[in-house]
Amino acid sequence: MIVELNEENFNKEIESGLKLIEFYATWCTYCAKQRIELQELEDSDIRIGIVDGDESPNIIKRYKINGYPTFILFKDGEKIAQFSGLHRKSELLSKVMKYV
Repeated sequence: MIVELNEENFNKEIESGLKLIEFYATWCTYCAKQRIELQELEDSDIRIGIVDGDESPNIIKRYKINGYPTFILFKDGEKIAQFSGLHRKSELLSKVMKYV
């Protein structure tokens, strides 16, 4: 399941469990390509959140996001990994599985 996150629901969504969060921008062409890969994971057990950087600038500042797409993997509210750039479905699964 992919959940749109913003400054109102972000903290609540990451507070428990393992969550993969993508920070993106609507104008980013790599982000559009990344969305296709994320949608292939939508039916998996991986909890995925997406944050529009233009709509949630305070979250972008808090995590020092410098480019899009950027992913942060959270476990029980703590940041455990961060990586940037376009990633294939298999690459995303591999990164998440290290922490399961």
